[in-house]
Amino acid sequence: MTRRNFVAASAGVGLAATPNSGEKLAVLGGRPVRQQPFPSWPVIRDNDERGWMEVLRKGKWNRLNGSLARQFEETWAKTLGARHCLATANGTAALLTSLNALEVGPGDEVIVPPYTFVATINVVLMQHALPVFVDTDPETFQIDVRKIEAAITARTRCLLPVHMGGSAADLDTILAVARKRRLPVVEDACQAHLGQWRDRKLSTVGDLGCFSFQASKNLNSGEGGAILSDNRELIERCAVFHNNGRPMGKGSFSYPTNGCNLRMTEFQAALLLSQLARVEEQSQVREQNAAHLTAQLQQIPGIAPARMYHGCTRNGWHLYMFRYDKSRFAGKPRSRFLEALRAEGIPCSGGYSPLNKEPFLAATLRSRAFRAIYSDQDLAAWEERNRCPVNDRLCEEAVWFTQTMLLGSRQDMDQIAEAIRKIQRHAGSLA
Repeated sequence: MTRRNFVAASAGVGLAATPNSGEKLAVLGGRPVRQQPFPSWPVIRDNDERGWMEVLRKGKWNRLNGSLARQFEETWAKTLGARHCLATANGTAALLTSLNALEVGPGDEVIVPPYTFVATINVVLMQHALPVFVDTDPETFQIDVRKIEAAITARTRCLLPVHMGGSAADLDTILAVARKRRLPVVEDACQAHLGQWRDRKLSTVGDLGCFSFQASKNLNSGEGGAILSDNRELIERCAVFHNNGRPMGKGSFSYPTNGCNLRMTEFQAALLLSQLARVEEQSQVREQNAAHLTAQLQQIPGIAPARMYHGCTRNGWHLYMFRYDKSRFAGKPRSRFLEALRAEGIPCSGGYSPLNKEPFLAATLRSRAFRAIYSDQDLAAWEERNRCPVNDRLCEEAVWFTQTMLLGSRQDMDQIAEAIRKIQRHAGSLA
C-alpha cells in the first residue's frame, strides 16, 4: 500500500467512525450494509464434469483397478515438494493412518491443541491414547509452543500441531522440541492447502503431514484426504494400514499387519485433479482480499485479526479469524455482535468451543476400554494437566469468516469492514 493510499484509507476509516443519526442497525430494522450473497462453493467448471463422467463410463471406480488416485498422489506430492503422497478417504482417515504408522497406542500421550476440529482429538482416542492439550496463543489462534515441552512426559509418543485456519503453527520451535525429545511430528494441515513455513509447503516440514478435501476445504472433493512424507518407510506403513493391512499392488490375500479400508475412490481423485487446475488462482484471490480486509479491520478498536508468525510465508486462508473485544462495543456480548453482523448481510460464526471441556471426552475416558488401560489416578492427573484458560477465553472472543467469502471482490471486503464499523457506531442501541 502506498503512502497516498494509506492516508486515504485511514481518512475513510475516520469518516466511517463518525455517528450517523439517520443510520439504523439492520438487526433493529435498518437497511443492511450488504444484500447480495457471497460467492458460492464449490466452484464447478466443465473440467469437473468431464473428469467425473470419464470415471463413470470407464467403470473403474476403485483405486485398486483405476489410475486417477495414483495420478493425484503424484501431482499433489509434486505441487507441495514432497517425495511421497498417499490419498485417503478423508482427512480423519489421513490422521488416523498416520498415528497407526507411528504405532501410537494404549498408554501413549499425544500433544494436541485445544483449538481445532474434533477429528484431531478423535483419532488419538481411537488409538486408545490420551490427548494432552497445550493451551493456545490467542494472538495467532495456534498452539502455544512455549508450553509444549512442559507437557511432554515419558508417555508422549508424538506431537500433533494444527495449522489452524490455514496459517502455520510455529514449526521452528515445534521441531526444535521434537528433535530434543526425539519425538515425531505429524502436521495437521487439513485447513492449510498451499500454506507455507519459511517457503516450504505445510505438511512437508514434519515427519508426516495430513490434508482434508472435505466439502468446505479450499481443495474439495466432498470427502477426501492425503498424507505427505519424505520418509518412504512411514508412507509404506500408511499405505498398508489404509488398505486393510494388505500391501498395495499385491494380488495375494496376505496381511502383514492389521488395518482398515480408508482408500480414496477414483471419483474423488477425478474431482481433485480438476479442482487443482484453479486452486492456485483461488489462493491468490484469498490472499489479496485477506490483506485488504486486515488493513481495514486493524483500524477498528476492539477487532484484532489473527496474527501470523514471522516464519509463515504463506497463509492458506481457509478461515479469516479475529478476536472481538466487547468493551469497545458498548459491552455487548459476542453473541449479539454476531447476530448484528449477520443481519448486515455478513455471514459469520463464533468458531470452536473448548475441546478439552467437551462432554464426549469425559465420556470416552470413563468408557470400559479406557478404564481397562488407565487407572483412576492416571485419569485424575490427566484432567488436572489439561486446563487451558487462555483457550477458554479465546473461544468466547473468536469470530470467523469462511474461505468462500475471501473469493469475493474488494468491495465485498469493504462491506465487511463497513458493517463492523456500523455496529460499533451504534453498539449502544443493541439490547
